[in-house]
Amino acid sequence: MDITLTGIILVICMLLMLTSGIWVALTLTGVAIVGLQLIGNESIGLLLGTSSWGAVTGWSLTALPLFIWMGEILFRTSLSKDLFEGLSPLLSKFPGKLLHVNILSCGIFAAVSGSSAATAATIGRMTLPELSRRGYDDTMSIGTLAGSGTLGLLIPPSIILIVYGVSAEVSIARLFLAGVLPGALLIGLFMAFTTVWTLMQKRAGNSADEAQYTLKEKLFALRRLIPIALLISCVLGSIYQGIATPTEAAAFGVAGSLLLSVVMGSFTLTGFIDSVAGAVKNSCMLGLILVGAHFLTLAMGFIGIPNALAEWIASLGLSPIQLILCLTLFFVVMGCFLDGISVIVLTTSVVLPMVTQANIDLIWFGIFLVLVVEMSQITPPVGFNLFVIQALTGKNILYVAKAALPFFFMIALAIVLITAYPSIVLYLPTLMTS
Repeated sequence: MDITLTGIILVICMLLMLTSGIWVALTLTGVAIVGLQLIGNESIGLLLGTSSWGAVTGWSLTALPLFIWMGEILFRTSLSKDLFEGLSPLLSKFPGKLLHVNILSCGIFAAVSGSSAATAATIGRMTLPELSRRGYDDTMSIGTLAGSGTLGLLIPPSIILIVYGVSAEVSIARLFLAGVLPGALLIGLFMAFTTVWTLMQKRAGNSADEAQYTLKEKLFALRRLIPIALLISCVLGSIYQGIATPTEAAAFGVAGSLLLSVVMGSFTLTGFIDSVAGAVKNSCMLGLILVGAHFLTLAMGFIGIPNALAEWIASLGLSPIQLILCLTLFFVVMGCFLDGISVIVLTTSVVLPMVTQANIDLIWFGIFLVLVVEMSQITPPVGFNLFVIQALTGKNILYVAKAALPFFFMIALAIVLITAYPSIVLYLPTLMTS
């Protein structure tokens, strides 16, 4: 059968299975089976068994459930409250005041949770009622949370970066380091936009929020940030200094988060059991998706679709910039209907040969991909962060999407900047190799 016709049939099968509500993992496996049947391969069972074993036995994948567990433990602590109360005095003089707390709290929590949805939900539960009580604009309160909630995908330790690293077979430690500066860039862009918006609205400070803090009170508030700062330093610092692998750093993170929950007085046996159950559930879900993705990648290789597509892209004579532009549009559309991890595992086998052909660095491409997925997290109809915030606020999904729109463009600006200046992404990983 012609490879183009085979590809069209597989795309139709995938869309039908996804729209019918079949799990992403089973859809991936089903499409792979259909593809192998179409080319007459009769070793489907053997290929599924060997690819499944290879997908779940990689040592680098061990970090995934550990980082998920770390996030689950911290999700059940009073961390979000401490972040809010620790940052509020420090940002009291900034135009926008507590809106910046929303952004920075998400950025800090992202550095220990690894999850976009968990970041938005945890911080939102604390900040949105407080911002509303103090008379802040609802649109900006929701917008800053929606935009900065996506930082959980980028700022290490990021679950989605682990999935990409395993799929693309690149160093997870270098991916983590590559995400640090773009994450800081995004936080800076979000805060800059919030400041400009506040000044344009002539709201240098909210009339309902005139609290003044002395230097002593600001320094005293810093103590609330010390535990989380130590945890982040131990996890990321051990990776950066070469003291620990990402898996070992994840183990340190779990131990540190358990200690932190005890020190903060949030540790309970019920919470501990719930955190283990949540980590097992999410890890199994991701593991099943990776099994399906690994099998589909193998099937695509037998069919020859990735190489054929790479050759077709090469024949178009696209420059790397043109290719990146096309892929940005493609991934944003994909992200409108699928969650970020599904987008990565569905497309890696097809897209990476094109990227390699264009001599695009795979570490850089991983960060680019995560940024595009961040955009899709706040894009209807299936922007996961939009649903999380809708559940928190009770607002219409289109209202939440409109509030998040300026931050969508801030992420787009970050993509432009890392494309124009790749060193934003590659500088720290380069230092690690020296």
